[in-house]
This record gives sequence, C-alpha cells and structure tokens, in this order.
Amino acid sequence: MMVDGVLEGDPDVWITHPSKIEQGEAGSICFLGNPKYEDYLYQSRASAVLVSKAFVPREKISPTLIRVEDVYLTVGKLLHLFNGQDEFTERIDPSAVIDADARIEHPVIIGPHSIVSAGCSVGKGCRIHGQVYLGPDVTIGERVILYPGVKIYHGCVIGDDCTLHSNVVIGSDGFGFSKDEKGEYQKIPQLGNVEIGNKVEIGANTTIDRGTMGSTKIGNGCKLDNLIQIAHNVTLGDNTVIAAQAGIAGSSHIGANCQIGGQVGIAGHLTVADGTRIQGQSGVASSLEAVGGKWYGSPAIEYFAFLRSFAEFKALPSLAKRLRALEDRFKN
Repeated sequence: MMVDGVLEGDPDVWITHPSKIEQGEAGSICFLGNPKYEDYLYQSRASAVLVSKAFVPREKISPTLIRVEDVYLTVGKLLHLFNGQDEFTERIDPSAVIDADARIEHPVIIGPHSIVSAGCSVGKGCRIHGQVYLGPDVTIGERVILYPGVKIYHGCVIGDDCTLHSNVVIGSDGFGFSKDEKGEYQKIPQLGNVEIGNKVEIGANTTIDRGTMGSTKIGNGCKLDNLIQIAHNVTLGDNTVIAAQAGIAGSSHIGANCQIGGQVGIAGHLTVADGTRIQGQSGVASSLEAVGGKWYGSPAIEYFAFLRSFAEFKALPSLAKRLRALEDRFKN
C-alpha cells in the first residue's frame, strides 16, 4: 500500500481526493490526528480516514479506516500523491534573461522575466518561476523550486531539493553600521554570503542576510515559515524549524533540531543548544545552554517555571485582597 497502512473496512473503496475531516464526502480521504476532532469521525461521509494504529473508536464508524504508525507523516506522503504537479518537461520562457556565462544543467524550467546572471550555476531539475532574480555567481543545487519573485543576491549558495516561496530574499546586506565622530552612521560593507543546505524550505517574504565576513548558514532540513528575519552570520543547525514572524539577530548560533515559535525574538551573539523549544512570542536575551530545554516568556525562562509563575501572577489580585484584610485585622 502506498501509505504502508492496515486497511479496516471496504477493500474496494475508491478514493479521488483528500479532504478535511469536518468536510469529508464520498470519494475523499481525511485523517484524524488530533483527538479534539474525533467527534467529526462518527458523522463523516468520507470514504476513508487515516488513523493511528492505537486508535480505539467510541462508536460505530462508516468510513473505511487505514491504520498507520504516524498519521501526520502519512498525510504528508498522501498529499504528495495528490499534488498534481505537472510532469517535468524543460521550458525556458523566451522573456527570461540568461547570461552567456551562466551554467545550466538540463532539464530545467525557467519562467517569464526571470534573470540568471553571469557566473550562476543552476542544477538539473530546477523549477524557476517567473520574475526570479539570481545575482552573479549564485549556485543553485538540483531539483530546487524558486517561486515567483524570489531574489538571491550575488555569491549565495542553495543546496539540493530546496523550496523558496514567493518574495524570499537571500543575501541582502546585514544590518551593519558604525557611528562616526560626527554621530552619523557609516555603513559597514557586508562581504560574506548565505549558504543554505539541502532539503530546506523557506516561506514567503522571509529574508536571510549575508554575512559581514564569512557566511550566514542554514543547515540541512531546516523549515522556515513566512516573514522571518535571519540576520548576518547567524547559523541554524540541521532540522531546526521556525514559525512565522520570528527574528534572530546577528551572529547567534542556533543548534540542531530546535523548534522556535512564532514571533520569537533572539538577541545577537547568543548560543541556543540542540533540541531547544521556545514558545511563541518569547524573547531570548541570553544563551540557552541546556540541551532539549523548553523556554517561555520575555525574557524567556524555563517553560514550566513560566507556567507556575503565570499561575501565581493571575492569583495576585486575590492575594492582595487577603493581604489587605490581614493588615486591617492587625491594625484593629
């Protein structure tokens, strides 16, 4: 079976498309990954549902069940099957501008009004959509997808099997300025680049600055959401994921397998240990050196300490009222 599952129900069930569990209909396949959606399962009209092998239903179920080890991982595989991306056939739009000194490994797809500058190297199997800009000496690996409006500045390197969504900017100048004797800010040239590993996905409108000297580095398998700012000379370890609107200041080192929530801010020149998890909207002002630690708050403190502190904080009004009552008793 394509999803390596155990079938429970009609072996001849016909599947034509995926659906959300609350919108299941004949011919669709949906999934139950979060227990809070279980009630939808008992009224679903979907033809099949992916569930965990350990799932025990409370009521009779009409759809055919497909039991799998990891529901979310299986959903990802399933959606790839339904992706519907057209067969890869080389297409280079006549309006694309490709410098004679660029090196293109065929087959590739290059969309309208895209620019491939001198010294660029583009690997085979790449899909470069319209209005993409590749600056001088940019290196693009194999099977890379660049969606419309992606801009990659000079000298940057993108690994294999990466996906960059619309309006991603790679290699813009780091925020480097120095105040002179007149109190005016003078720009510090940003002479480095950005190096992105393999199997990295970067969401729309995310920006990654080039190093002042050396490289800003994004490790293999990293997944970045939309609207993230990565500053100059930051390094991200392999398989770290970052949610939307987070920002990491210059020269901070983020370990491997970290999970960073939305709107997290991390100050510059810090170290974040491997496996760290940071709750959304937290502010990190000092290094986090405990491997696998969980953090919350601004400034961030240990996760469970924050929850205990917040519970006490909510109780402050009643505690203050009791304290005043005690003071009044002693005064009398």
